[in-house]
Amino acid sequence: MDEILSTHPKKDTFDLELLRAAIDAAHACASTCATCSDACLHGEDAGSMTRCIDLDNQCAAICRTTADILSRPGPNGDSWRAIVEACIAVCTECAQECAQHAEHHDHCRICAEACRACADACRALLDAAN
Repeated sequence: MDEILSTHPKKDTFDLELLRAAIDAAHACASTCATCSDACLHGEDAGSMTRCIDLDNQCAAICRTTADILSRPGPNGDSWRAIVEACIAVCTECAQECAQHAEHHDHCRICAEACRACADACRALLDAAN
């Protein structure tokens, strides 16, 4: 990602290190949430994990979208901010839900960590852009 971002004609639109960190965290979170959702779905107590599964799926979708949008760093108004803010909100909510199950499900613990890391990376990017 570093190499391609450094060649972009509008590379000065963002702090490239923070941009890369947010893209990487969003990709990692999307994959982790998808796996956590699948693990919850196929676990013994899937019925009690409905909210976790829903949030995992929502989080995976918004993280994929966020990574896609941030991978195009050309000036695009402020719409990217709304997407990054939504990503932070959903990651925060998903992390809270997964944390409630972390004691009994390692996949939820790992997912909560990935969600917090993504929210932190996105927050850092927003803070630097302000």
